[in-house]
Amino acid sequence: MDTSQSTDHYISKHSKWQEELLLLRSIMRDTEMEETIKWGAPVYTVNGKNVIGLGAFKNHCGVWFFNGVFLTDPNKVLVNAQEGTKSLRQLRFESYGEIDPVIVRKYVDEAIQNQKDGKEVKPTTAKKKLNIPAELNDALNQPQLQHAFSNLTLGRQREYADYVSSAKQEKTRLSRVEKITPMILAGKGLNDKYRDC
Repeated sequence: MDTSQSTDHYISKHSKWQEELLLLRSIMRDTEMEETIKWGAPVYTVNGKNVIGLGAFKNHCGVWFFNGVFLTDPNKVLVNAQEGTKSLRQLRFESYGEIDPVIVRKYVDEAIQNQKDGKEVKPTTAKKKLNIPAELNDALNQPQLQHAFSNLTLGRQREYADYVSSAKQEKTRLSRVEKITPMILAGKGLNDKYRDC
């Protein structure tokens, strides 16, 4: 099924919003964006980057702006699309009559320009402190084990620390330290056998 047929299918599947989605799609297709299907819905891209998506829900349909946080929103019509998201913004419509193609197109053109200008929210990775449980810390007093542990990636160090600290009893934590010591010395991660399956 090509993209056009997939989008047609998405629109026909949401018959309650069919007219609205067809109008919004015609606005998107009148731009330089490429129509794709992602997450089962129409998504419009510029140079392979997601710019806009169309969505239909129980009480509304809408236009998603992937980096909508950068839109100036002169008409004050954008909604923060999801709790906790930094970048997504949405135009919501509860009827065909609410869609003003001129206004929608202004927002669409600005979103396209923002993408071309490279405006995008970069994902932030919060640095989580490595908490080494006492039992593992005691074992790391052995220079050879300390050296092998420090050569592991932070993620692998965290896996081992979490594995040991998740045991409720000290006896179990000590048993786990004993079990993982050869793996650490071999430079392996706790979950390496599950990677690349």
